[in-house]
Amino acid sequence: MALYACVKDLAHPAGEQRKVNLMSESTTATTELTSQYEAQVASDLERNAKDQERISADIAALQEQLAALQHDHSVLVNVQQALGVSPTSVQAAAAPSGSTVPAARKKTSGEPGAGKRKRAKKADAVQVRTAAKKSDAKKPGDKATAPKTAQPTLVELVRSHLTEQGEPRSAAEVATALGQAHPERGIKTTVVRTTLEGLVAKNQAQRSKQGASVFYTAPHTAASVQDEARSEQAE
Repeated sequence: MALYACVKDLAHPAGEQRKVNLMSESTTATTELTSQYEAQVASDLERNAKDQERISADIAALQEQLAALQHDHSVLVNVQQALGVSPTSVQAAAAPSGSTVPAARKKTSGEPGAGKRKRAKKADAVQVRTAAKKSDAKKPGDKATAPKTAQPTLVELVRSHLTEQGEPRSAAEVATALGQAHPERGIKTTVVRTTLEGLVAKNQAQRSKQGASVFYTAPHTAASVQDEARSEQAE
């Protein structure tokens, strides 16, 4: 009976109007949902496009920096070669294998920075030519170099000091005397003692002990000391 009443209502003109209203509301709801999706998709597309533009600009700027660094590297290598210096082990960094980086955008002559770059290249070329001229002027054989004065070795200094002394000297005394005469050499007692022992081994110095102390003399000085000791004993 209820189903019959419902069908009867729909068949009635008022029921037909109700059916039209339901279909209209359903269409309106569908239209609103579609509009929301369209607005969301449009917003996402706009944001995506802006992100692509921003990242592309960043990549282009990095490419320009990389190109400038590579150019500077080439100029510095040319200057280094012109100066006659062996090339360093630093190489231009290469892009990671398997990765592709978009090429930098080329600036036209009317864009800002093109004139500056041309002037910089000209200045770099002038620097390379100047460095090459200086390098040619400094090549060996062009000018006579002043001979360097040879510094005496520590062995020579120790042997000369013993020869000049008329009595035995300890390693500490020799080191002190040579340190005062040659403060720039930083002479140490341990090194002097090793040098003195080397002279003793080559018969270029003689060693004697007085109690717990060790003294060193030149060969002729040692002979004189021994003669004086024998004379004192004879008397």
